Amino acid sequence: MKLEHSFDVAAPLERVWQKLIDVEQVAPCLPGAEVTEAGEDGTYHGTFSVRLGPTTAAYRGQLAMDEVDESAHRVVMRASGQDKRGQGSAKATIVSVMREQAGVTTVEVETDFTITGRLARFGRGGMIQDVSNRLLRDFSDCLQQSIEGPAAEEGEAAPPAPATAKPVGGFSLALGALWDRIRRLFRRER
Repeated sequence: MKLEHSFDVAAPLERVWQKLIDVEQVAPCLPGAEVTEAGEDGTYHGTFSVRLGPTTAAYRGQLAMDEVDESAHRVVMRASGQDKRGQGSAKATIVSVMREQAGVTTVEVETDFTITGRLARFGRGGMIQDVSNRLLRDFSDCLQQSIEGPAAEEGEAAPPAPATAKPVGGFSLALGALWDRIRRLFRRER
């Protein structure tokens, strides 16, 4: 499945670039994600948990930076993980490209992924698209705050990441995705 997203950050391109290629700094902005180990070869090990209704999927896996092209502001990451209970897997290739216009950086993200197991059934009916849109919105809001916050402007270190990542809340996430879907439906009818 392929997903395409884009979001804007009201900050200069170089500041956004430096933040987005620092996996350990940016991981806390993705709900349910936690980096547990950073390898010297550029591979990161971590976990990702998502809860949808009574179903919780917890993945353990790795992320590698395959390509970091600073001149084109393009980064390619590959992620793979296994459900901790052996009930599925996930693989993704994530390509991010950034450009700046009038002090605002636009980040375009294309994700090509495959999910097996319990979460795969949510791919039907567009639920994964809706949930990923919601996760990306939360991610971009967090990124914006971490880049524009008082500590970032004064050149101080970013606040420490939480010790443990909470799983993405299924009820609020599903409710938010449903609300987004309803709003789109009403926009089409106008």
